Amino acid sequence: MKLENMFKKTKSLYREQSAKHTGTLKPEVPQGLLRKCNKCGAAIVTEDVKNGNYICPKCGGYFRIHAYTRIRMITDEGSFEEWDKDLVGGNPMEYRGYEEKLNSVREKTGLQEAVVTGKGRINGREAVIGVCDGRFFMASMGWAVGEKVTRAVERATREQLPVILFACSGGARMQEGITSLMQMSKTSAALKKHSDAGLLYISVLTEPTTGGVTASFAMLGDVILAEPGALIGFAGPRVIEQTIRQKLPKGFQRAEFLLEHGFVDEIVERENLKRTLTKLLKLHGGKRKTEGTDLPGSDKVQEINNRSAAEVKLSDNVGTADREKHIFSQETSDSFCEKEFCQNSRTEHTAWERVQISRKLERPSGSSYIKSLFTDFMELHGDRKYGDDPAVIGGIAAFHGMPVTAIVQEKGCDTKENIHRNFGMPMPEGYRKALRLMKQAEKFRRPVICFVDTPGAFCGIEAEERGQGAAIADNLMELAGLTVPVLTIITGEGGSGGALALAAGDQVWMLENAVYSILSPEGFSSILWKDSTKAKEAAEVMKLTAADLYSQGIIEKVICEPEGYSEQTLYQVTDILDKEITDFLEEYRNYSEEVLLEKRYERFRKF
Repeated sequence: MKLENMFKKTKSLYREQSAKHTGTLKPEVPQGLLRKCNKCGAAIVTEDVKNGNYICPKCGGYFRIHAYTRIRMITDEGSFEEWDKDLVGGNPMEYRGYEEKLNSVREKTGLQEAVVTGKGRINGREAVIGVCDGRFFMASMGWAVGEKVTRAVERATREQLPVILFACSGGARMQEGITSLMQMSKTSAALKKHSDAGLLYISVLTEPTTGGVTASFAMLGDVILAEPGALIGFAGPRVIEQTIRQKLPKGFQRAEFLLEHGFVDEIVERENLKRTLTKLLKLHGGKRKTEGTDLPGSDKVQEINNRSAAEVKLSDNVGTADREKHIFSQETSDSFCEKEFCQNSRTEHTAWERVQISRKLERPSGSSYIKSLFTDFMELHGDRKYGDDPAVIGGIAAFHGMPVTAIVQEKGCDTKENIHRNFGMPMPEGYRKALRLMKQAEKFRRPVICFVDTPGAFCGIEAEERGQGAAIADNLMELAGLTVPVLTIITGEGGSGGALALAAGDQVWMLENAVYSILSPEGFSSILWKDSTKAKEAAEVMKLTAADLYSQGIIEKVICEPEGYSEQTLYQVTDILDKEITDFLEEYRNYSEEVLLEKRYERFRKF
């Protein structure tokens, strides 16, 4: 044995001397200078990782972050006040070796448990914050974790503060058995009380979020954010593969997968997270406690715009003819919107011509109205049940400093986008997404403003399988009882129940060349006359123009639009809408819930 060791030592010395002579001896790397990326396997400089938000500079993979590091990254310096730091649990099942293992992990990590909770400021706005730390039993949820989260949420409710929880967990803690399972109900019950108090809860999902944490507090956020590529699921991928004996597809259970399937509102890169949280706190009324860096103009809440439409400035680069058209729109907009609706538009079009105009590709798409009328828009994705329908875009925005929920039916602006957005024909998940956002608006007392432009709800096998009729019916019933103002503006086509599902609110307005009908003229003539070629004649019979519907009392306002309406002349319409929406909100926000609901009921009762 001694001879063998001597041989190995001699061989090692020989190799070292040989390397020195040949110049191939590699320099020693100081301990801690380099680390290996667990995603791509590349050797990377540790300091570069720290300075780069703990992201691999080679592949962009995200490293897991310690709880206190995360808190430093998102809170204002020195603002975090930790709560329940020394709270620890017991050993309810008297599991052998568990207490010794706990003590070992505590000594190694410097943590008493797998979550850090407390209160801090994010760009001056106070919030209760909880961060799971994967180094401690893979941040599994035992009694102490559930208790710390519950206490933090309860205190947030008492102090009327928003809650932000960063989930990172392997699920329930096996060593604590049924006690661990009960933490799912306990944390969820605390969040229900917090929600009932009208307070904001933001859940941030990081790598990994699985098991009982996914099935409780992690997926209950008013807004659910996720880090790119984070593993998120109930059952882990290994368990699923062993159960079903199948190889899982690439990207399964990753954040992008959940966004596509409607369970996550947004994927936010780490460098943008503090800014995103600031925007959300601002849009939900989070008050600034101290001066600090903030979003541009976030504290310059504008006064409600009381300009008349005629006071809107014309762009310097608009031609004389366009100026005259714009002035006409402004001067006549009031008469268009009053009870004595002007039947004679400045340009005569037949009903069929207006149908064709409403369908023109160059007309502004739904998202254009969001960009023109609102600020600080943040899109929220998904119905939290099945998917994220690109034919419906919705989220939170500010209208002259007032938080609102904006929802649009989106056709797109070119053929490629038309196809992606299904030509503005929503699936059931689109209507469920819209309804989810409306109910969220009700919780936070935000008015809802919808822009409708759809040939109708998508009709197909998939839509029927997923309950298209039920989704529309749910919207109609829930809208009848929504206790915040709801305004709908039909900007192009208003096709059947597919349009009505977003138009069962307090008032409905139409652009001058928009149409709103029980069915398309082609469908109408095909059903009643067995001849789809008679669409032109059907359009006249159907009384689907803005003028027709105003005279019948179906809609409340008609908004003038310029000839050849397009993105370039969008401002001529949005200038008028800006003033009219302001007037609507001034009136309807003063109504009590009882008056608002009764007025809405009577609006439909008269039909």
